[in-house]
Amino acid sequence: MTKTESKTASAAVRDILLSSPDGLHEVIRAVMQEVLEAEMDEALGASKSERTPERLGYRSGYTAALL
Repeated sequence: MTKTESKTASAAVRDILLSSPDGLHEVIRAVMQEVLEAEMDEALGASKSERTPERLGYRSGYTAALL
């Protein structure tokens, strides 16, 4: 991560924490979701809604409205 990206991420975290009483919960939720997505991508060898030559089906995703 570059310094510019780090500052941008830090600013986004600060904004979330200051704008919402549940800010820390939202930050943890977002980080955990990213970690889980990366693990699924690696395990399946495909991103959400992606087909690969080895995989003929799509990887299921989720609907943000249901979270």
